[in-house]
Amino acid sequence: SPSRRPQPRPAPRARRNSFRGAKIALTVVSLLVMGLTGYAWAAMQGLVNGLNYQNVISDGGGGEKPADGARDILLVGLDSRTDAQGNPLPREVLDQLRAGDADGELNTDSLIFVHIPNDGSKAVAMSLPRDSYVDIPGYGKHKINSAYARAMLQARKDLQKQGVTDPKELDVKANQAGAKELIETIEKLTGSTIDNYAAVNLLGFSEITKAIGGVDVCLKNNVKDEYSGADFTKGQHTISGVEALEFVRQRHGLPNGDLDRVVRQQVFMAGMARKVLSAGTLTNPSKLSDLIDAIKKSVVLNQNWDIFGFAQQMKGLTGGQLEFRTIPVKNVEYKTPEDGVAIQVDPAEVKQFVQGLAGPQPGQTAPPADQADPANKATTVDVRNASGRTGLAANVAKTLEGKGFTSGETANATARKTTVIWVPKGGRDKGQAVADALGGSPTVQEDKSVQAGHVTVFLGADYQSTTAAAGAGAGAAGATSSQAAAPPPAAEDDKPITAEGVPCVN
Repeated sequence: SPSRRPQPRPAPRARRNSFRGAKIALTVVSLLVMGLTGYAWAAMQGLVNGLNYQNVISDGGGGEKPADGARDILLVGLDSRTDAQGNPLPREVLDQLRAGDADGELNTDSLIFVHIPNDGSKAVAMSLPRDSYVDIPGYGKHKINSAYARAMLQARKDLQKQGVTDPKELDVKANQAGAKELIETIEKLTGSTIDNYAAVNLLGFSEITKAIGGVDVCLKNNVKDEYSGADFTKGQHTISGVEALEFVRQRHGLPNGDLDRVVRQQVFMAGMARKVLSAGTLTNPSKLSDLIDAIKKSVVLNQNWDIFGFAQQMKGLTGGQLEFRTIPVKNVEYKTPEDGVAIQVDPAEVKQFVQGLAGPQPGQTAPPADQADPANKATTVDVRNASGRTGLAANVAKTLEGKGFTSGETANATARKTTVIWVPKGGRDKGQAVADALGGSPTVQEDKSVQAGHVTVFLGADYQSTTAAAGAGAGAAGATSSQAAAPPPAAEDDKPITAEGVPCVN
């Protein structure tokens, strides 16, 4: 990158402590790319033979196609200072990555839920912010990134009491317990069954970004952050290694803090997928070989995952068919009883969001036929998010599409308190049909700006879906008596990030 500054830089303690989340976020990128471009490398027997597997899914995991034909994958980034075989990383490697010193705890600071339909034609990757405050089975409500560590540390203690002393055996079994707890937590939050699990360690990202020749990103403004080390000029850059880590770990000085960091991670993942999907990477023997070597050092998969079968399922995927989204959040400054400030999420709303994108799980009842009135197809619904809640427009648009309406554009609008529906002249009946589908009796009014055949929904701060309302009591149980902080400003629009183009971000 032409705008880079000289090395070395001072590394204050505060910055070392902030490294963890972003470094791990980037290692997840390698795994996503590995999966979505599997056809190129799975044909090379050496990679499959060199991968590492763990028994973390109770049914054996992924040997056969999932029951509904679709596949739900949990991608995890681990703050691990060992490679995929459990060998400690050399001090010089840790220094190069500015890893700092381990604090004795292994958190999962990047969590991505990927849904792939049975024909492999599309993939939706949903980010779960690391500080989301959720129920961890057996441990109560805590930040989601601690689920793995809590179970891992408890398992290590139990194993030591049982007389297990071999370091590698302790490491493998404790990590398996951590992964199983994390999977159970994610399944409870999303309402989906995890078919496959994949984790990457600290080392993987740096080597993979270098192997593919860097990734193109774009910034809206100049940034300089002493905590993350990010120091970039406005515009487009090609970054790899430590520079890429700095790009995705920054949260200080960004308008939406951690949520902007999630967006950075998503555009970087999209850029990596775009680069690896390009002929210049897949047809270059040297780059492909380097990529394979880096993956083998850093990736752990669930036992019995049929990688060849998965690669065949994914071989038709293109960049435009890979979408990145973030689960909806309610309050980014939620004060918890024990864990400090966290991100508040409504479990019912998260389930609705995930199921709206992934579809019902096997055995679940599809929506009643009367909810998908064929007459609704003639109405195109444009949704504007004026609530300030990230991702709400996309969520509502998907819900209305499930009830038979034609999905139009989604975007953000100036904040408003109440939900309102605009219709063209003579379109009140169609607007009322949309209002009935949304619930909550929003006002329907005519507006000359709405074109014929369309209805425009403005989602205000008062909007509550019927599913979310049902879970409001549970979501409010842990709230403090003080008024919740206002939700963060919404992103520029609710359209998903894809692996086409290079969007500029905060």
